[in-house]
Amino acid sequence: MENVHLVPEEEDDLYTGYNEYNPTFDSEDLHNDIGFQQAVRTSHGRRPPMTAKYPGTAIGGRPLGTTFGSRMPVGTSMGRPMTGAVQDGAARPMTAVRAAGYSSSLARGSVFDPLGQAKGPAPPLEMKNEDTPEEKIKILEKKVNDLIEESCLTHAHGDLQLSLEKAKEAGRKERALVRQREQTGTADHINLDLTFSVLFNLANQYTNNDMYTEALNTYQVIVKNKMLNNAGRLKVNMANIYFKQKNYTKAIKFYRMALDQISNVHNAMRIKIMQNIGVVFVHMGQYSDAITSFEYIMSESPNIKTGFNLILCYYAIGDRERMKKAFQKLICVPLGIDDEDKYIPPNDDTHANMVIEAIKNDKLHQMELERKALAEKYIMTSAKLIAPAIESSFAAGFDWCVDMVKGSQYVELANDLEINKAITYLRQRDFKQAVETLKMFEKKDSRVKSAAATNLSFLYFLEKDYDQADRYADLAMSADRYNPAALINKGNTVFVKEDYEKAAEFYKEALRNDSSCTEALYNLGLTYKRLGRLEEALDCFLKLHAILRNSAQVMYQLANLYEMLEDPHQAIEWLMQLTSVTPTDAQVLAKLGDLYDNEGDKSQAFQYYYESYRYFPSNISVIEWLGAYYIDTQFCEKAIQYFDRATLIQPTQVKWQLMVASCYRRSGNYQKALETYKDIHWKFPENVECLRFLVRLCTDMGLKEVQDYATKLKKVEKMKEIREQRVRSGRESSARGRREGSAGSGNSSNLTHTTPKKPSDVELIPGSSSSPINTPPLRASAVSRSEAKYSPVLEQGRDSGQSNHGTSAKGERLSVKLKTLPGSNEPYEASTQQEIDASYVDPLGPQTQRPKTAARKRIEEDEFADEELGDDLLPE
Repeated sequence: MENVHLVPEEEDDLYTGYNEYNPTFDSEDLHNDIGFQQAVRTSHGRRPPMTAKYPGTAIGGRPLGTTFGSRMPVGTSMGRPMTGAVQDGAARPMTAVRAAGYSSSLARGSVFDPLGQAKGPAPPLEMKNEDTPEEKIKILEKKVNDLIEESCLTHAHGDLQLSLEKAKEAGRKERALVRQREQTGTADHINLDLTFSVLFNLANQYTNNDMYTEALNTYQVIVKNKMLNNAGRLKVNMANIYFKQKNYTKAIKFYRMALDQISNVHNAMRIKIMQNIGVVFVHMGQYSDAITSFEYIMSESPNIKTGFNLILCYYAIGDRERMKKAFQKLICVPLGIDDEDKYIPPNDDTHANMVIEAIKNDKLHQMELERKALAEKYIMTSAKLIAPAIESSFAAGFDWCVDMVKGSQYVELANDLEINKAITYLRQRDFKQAVETLKMFEKKDSRVKSAAATNLSFLYFLEKDYDQADRYADLAMSADRYNPAALINKGNTVFVKEDYEKAAEFYKEALRNDSSCTEALYNLGLTYKRLGRLEEALDCFLKLHAILRNSAQVMYQLANLYEMLEDPHQAIEWLMQLTSVTPTDAQVLAKLGDLYDNEGDKSQAFQYYYESYRYFPSNISVIEWLGAYYIDTQFCEKAIQYFDRATLIQPTQVKWQLMVASCYRRSGNYQKALETYKDIHWKFPENVECLRFLVRLCTDMGLKEVQDYATKLKKVEKMKEIREQRVRSGRESSARGRREGSAGSGNSSNLTHTTPKKPSDVELIPGSSSSPINTPPLRASAVSRSEAKYSPVLEQGRDSGQSNHGTSAKGERLSVKLKTLPGSNEPYEASTQQEIDASYVDPLGPQTQRPKTAARKRIEEDEFADEELGDDLLPE
């Protein structure tokens, strides 16, 4: 260290000896350097400077520049000289380390602070002056962009009106922005991209809100502005609007204008416009021009939709050969998706299995599946469309399509086409060929075999061949146990055998395999209903209603279940919902009338019965109720028209004609009543009631025919007594035979009353597979006749030779009931709770201003005889 000398300040050449060798840097002599050895053994070299000068150092009195002013000599840890130190003791300025924060002057006692941390925190940033025109313009631009973004988001959420309001507000602010730039003299800096975005979004929102005129005007503003780049493409949007307005000529014009302004570089865009032009030509009926467009697309960039449209055009013009060529092109269109084998995981590679499991259900794979399903749909539809047209018979056409499909990438569709062939046979009522076609699949793979067996089970079930239906249902289940349609068909075959518990198990298994199978859920509800488990049936139909909100069958079943649970108010509520779905269903309206009638609300009952009669004026029960209602309200003249219609519907039923005559008699029109009774006697000469009224009316009116009618009445009554004696003797002999143990007993053919058989309350319709046959679900009719209350009724009496139901002996009173929802082929029945006495009591009484003649007096006095007649229907 004795060899280190500072450069004297007065020396002129400050860099003298700078490049000379300094022995201090010789590492071989460091063990002889006392200062270095002391620094190594202690922290001497790291001590902070306490004075302006460190004695015993190599630097001596050389000041060191820092950011705090005065120079201060600092010794290094090694006692080595600073850069630029020389041997002769001359000092030089420290310029090499100023960038590190050193200064040439340092105040006495200052601390080393090269980063300036001792100055305290930095002063706060100056606030922007928002009052300047440029800042105002920037803020306004940001508001416009925010409004455009909000408009797009609200449209994505489905609020079209709010999105339009946001777009209009953005347009207003953008115009204010342009005016502000013009006022500040910065019109050259107008943001054209912002203007384009505002106008385009506004036009788009006008289109979404079906405001086509405003949208076209906005697009015209954009297109006519030459400063906006690529504005000509928006003519495609204008053409789309003209297409929605069915202005096809202008739509084609604008499509072609847009096509001229798009370069060949954007080939995909040009193809889409060409496809739109072809679709417009199809709507105009110009199939030749449409074919030109579609053929160009299939030659340049073939796709499934265009190929399908081309087949439709060829079918429209009836070109068989070109239909075949177009079908071959369609099945050769590449889909651009990977093979499904890619998603089959290998057994030995764990990492590959994890990757495949991750991508198996991702959005890309779902998109591939959707594209493949769409292609299969178009191919199947095309084959079903052209098969009957390309050959002399549809069978030959289907065979050609199957052969073409087998040689393509859609080989699995060949079996589905064969099933469609069977469906076509069904539509042509050729059941034998349909069954033979489906039986061909019994030796195919399990999926096709299950579908074919399911359809065969369905066919045999409809033909009521339940054994064959059960056999093929078992075959479908053995081929695919998880096929819900096969399980439904199996459950249906068990259902018709009245094994309801087992049927319910099959329906439950179908639901476990496919929880969205509505047919199984509906059938399960009907099964619980048959088992008397009404609460569980109600739960099934409520779940089904949550899936099928507008199903009339489900609503009716719910109403019927609530009626069976003795909750008429809920039943009425569900039927009211049903009328909102099927407002013209006469049976539903009649059922509502029946419920209101049971509740005692005659006015509401009359309203719904009358509405039911308007939509279906041939329902005997409704006609009967309306006629009885008018008799009860003492408007017999109005009741006549309803009983006349009942006479037209059932001309062999004498009671309707007797009711017409009774209405004439009640209203005081005796002459018309007499003519009606004579007409009835001419048609039914052995009717006792008619003869009695004829005798009475002729007696009261003093007519000479009274003796003839009285003689006939006696003969008929005598024949009736003889017939009744024969019936009684036959019953007694049969009873004796049974008591004596004789085998079998003959049934008398002259029974006076037969209880009508209650019809089944549902009709089973089997489920279907996912194959092309669309099997309807198991349903009851919208208004199931059997679900109403049915009870036997003793009807109008008849004498020998007539076809009336039941007999009415002299002295017994005829009881009739009002009924609801009968079948057209069912016997006359009634459903009210209380019986109605059909005794004749003149309802008009003294209120009717009629002359009280001797005949009138005799009719009133002969009330007991009237009670035996039983031809009048009075409501409760």
